[in-house]
Amino acid sequence: MKEGLVIKSTGSWYTVKTAEGEIHNCRIKGKFRMEGIRTTNPIAVGDMVDFESNKDAEVIVGIHDRKNYIIRKSSNLSKRSQIIASNVDQAFLIVTVNYPLTTTTFIDRFLTAAEAYRIPVRLIFNKIDRYRPNDMVRLSELKNTYEKIGYKCFEISAKKEIHLDVIKETLKGKINLLSGHSGVGKSTLINAIQPGLDLKTGEISESHAQGKHTTTFSEMFELDFSGYIIDTPGIRGFGTIDMEKEEMSHFFPEIFKISKNCQFHNCSHIHEPGCAVKAAVEEGEISLSRYESYLGMILEDEDNKYRI
Repeated sequence: MKEGLVIKSTGSWYTVKTAEGEIHNCRIKGKFRMEGIRTTNPIAVGDMVDFESNKDAEVIVGIHDRKNYIIRKSSNLSKRSQIIASNVDQAFLIVTVNYPLTTTTFIDRFLTAAEAYRIPVRLIFNKIDRYRPNDMVRLSELKNTYEKIGYKCFEISAKKEIHLDVIKETLKGKINLLSGHSGVGKSTLINAIQPGLDLKTGEISESHAQGKHTTTFSEMFELDFSGYIIDTPGIRGFGTIDMEKEEMSHFFPEIFKISKNCQFHNCSHIHEPGCAVKAAVEEGEISLSRYESYLGMILEDEDNKYRI
């Protein structure tokens, strides 16, 4: 029996790297498909696994306990989730104010999912070389919103390699998840940070101002300056999977902090009198866009909560 780190998953085959640097292509033991959380992929990039050889192939027979993981709605029609990656030290959401637009709704859903699974997040605002004056104003507004509540923000151009040194320093020595919509420059950024990978990059669809998918599965790459990057498929949306409505405010740090001053301990921050959160929104202490994201997530029905 050997153990190793899952560095690539295609759904049916898993690439596993041992501590000695050996690479093994493994299948999964069938029973894993019925165990644990209800997902389409019981094993994910970032998992530590045990595997053994049999006459036909090398087979994963055990999975080590995870310290965390992050999930999204599966791309199939069943109401199941897909584990994007596990055992992550920090996540980076790549955001574009334009070319294509990343909405605050999407940002907040990602941040909420990461908070729920105890994964620290940084925001990378990419393509600053393309931004017009009004784009730069919007960028400043977004940075102010998220830095105010404790999320570190970076302004970069992956294509022009602007401000990449600080990104490298932040990645160093850690297992890093990179995520974002298709077209935000994720593969371009990884290629600039780790030359030689030559990841495929995609063009933006002019008709829809959206990126075309270039990554269809998660993969982990080792960094020359120490650490790993996990590249994920372009993600269109996150659902509030496995989150109780009563807990939703816990994953909005600024709402959770102020909610202690509400008149009722179980305040939903929607209609109750004496709600400190609603008062903070009116006074500008809590961003209106963040509050609207909270409302959207807490009020959506069971069907829509899984939408892509």
